[in-house]
Amino acid sequence: MPTQVETTDPEGVDYGWVMQVTFVLTIVVGAPVVAALSVFVGLDTWTQRANFAIRVGAVVWLCIGIPVFLYARSHSET
Repeated sequence: MPTQVETTDPEGVDYGWVMQVTFVLTIVVGAPVVAALSVFVGLDTWTQRANFAIRVGAVVWLCIGIPVFLYARSHSET
């Protein structure tokens, strides 16, 4: 039987969970938001499209990441 390499006993916020949930929610929420908002903006080149997606995606990421972190902090066991 192999020996156990290490164990963890996390205290406070589980940052791995926060990153995973933020990533998934940003894709699920962000893709439709970027697509919907791009209808109202003239995006003629691929560079303009990429810059638009990055700018809107960054705002979506912050709007999702901060509440996810606050939720994790308020529900931590410490």
